[in-house]
Amino acid sequence: MKILDGNYAERKLVCIKLWISTGETNMDKAHYKEMKKNLQALLEKGMIQDKDIYVFGHCNASEELIDLLEESGCNVKAILDNNVCKHGFVYKKVPIVSPKEIMKADCSKTIVCIVAKAYAAMEKQLRCMGYIGNVQKLAEYNSYAEYSLSPETIHKKVERVKRGIELLEQQKEQYPGYYRIYCPFSALGDMYYMMSYLPYFLEKREIRNYVVFTIGHCCKEVVTMFGGELTEIFSQKDMDESIQAVLYTNDREAFIPHHDRPYVTKLAQALYKKKISLEMIYKSGIFGLREDCIPYKPIKLGRYELLEQITPGKAVILSPYAKSIANISKIYWKQIVSYYKKKGYQVFTNTAGEEKPLEGTIRLEVRLSELSSIVERAGTFVGIRSGLCDVIREANCKKVVLYPDCYYSDTKWKVEEIFHLDNYENIVVHEK
Repeated sequence: MKILDGNYAERKLVCIKLWISTGETNMDKAHYKEMKKNLQALLEKGMIQDKDIYVFGHCNASEELIDLLEESGCNVKAILDNNVCKHGFVYKKVPIVSPKEIMKADCSKTIVCIVAKAYAAMEKQLRCMGYIGNVQKLAEYNSYAEYSLSPETIHKKVERVKRGIELLEQQKEQYPGYYRIYCPFSALGDMYYMMSYLPYFLEKREIRNYVVFTIGHCCKEVVTMFGGELTEIFSQKDMDESIQAVLYTNDREAFIPHHDRPYVTKLAQALYKKKISLEMIYKSGIFGLREDCIPYKPIKLGRYELLEQITPGKAVILSPYAKSIANISKIYWKQIVSYYKKKGYQVFTNTAGEEKPLEGTIRLEVRLSELSSIVERAGTFVGIRSGLCDVIREANCKKVVLYPDCYYSDTKWKVEEIFHLDNYENIVVHEK
């Protein structure tokens, strides 16, 4: 692994093997809380302590689950994953193996925990293999699907449809004559690309009045940065139910610009056949634009009020946190901090909420719209690949983005190939 300073000097650093999320499973606060609550219920019932625990699907969420199990004194036997490229690697000494490996165990003494979006498909795969042991879903990502015809399930889904239609009618009444755009997930990178190409979509359809529905204040701020004047924040539950109502009622005055949801599309499956960058998925796949189409840029950027406290051209902003990929080791970041401090740089850690600054650095917590002014003043930005890298992609400074040396989801493409940023120094983190 190399880190380049302002003079492009190189330095080797030690790192650990990192992985991108399988199935794009990001562990946001709501799902983490749900997972923790469900795990606690299993522990209180004594359903997991004396079992050989398997986690199906290696992803950011499953690593969070393994951490919780470890804290509870439980040992995970293995991580089951269909991606053969991951087999043989480990997370905290837990090996990643083929799902078939579980059939070598005594099913009565095992339990499989799943926190990935593809729960239904995973459970079906286990049952088709002949696994008769306990399978537990600890987080609900796909509230669209529940494979049961029980009266209770049918009643629950009917009520869900009613709520979705009621929400949809409320939105239409609140914004009469407005085109409605629904952004399904709290993902900064996706939101940035969506807003970069949305103007072409609106212009082609001669849409002047529109409202964007998002999840979370950060996604709303991205919309504002691109000049979006009307934005509403939904909970994930309300967003899911609204989108379902849009699909079921064939609402012609609404659009869901996402490659994974609505699930009636197969756009994401194209990655299994062809290498396509995330930006190209949005540009051509979602909006149907030519490859040479130039993205729009943010037009409403703020200025950090304490900018004078940052040494011009002699500071570095570090961004060590991401939801969509495993975080880089503390040892790795410690060496990066040491490297820049020896060069006489001010070293800041960009944080949000409960995130802690890296040891020996200055905590920085600012609005997204102000971050470009900060990194331009500092002169250098180094961050793990996340949506934040997209937000500051137009900033005029040295920008370094770090990628884990692994495959994206269960495709044959490396993470860097899918999320590469042209105006960054793209560096792949290798195992020593």
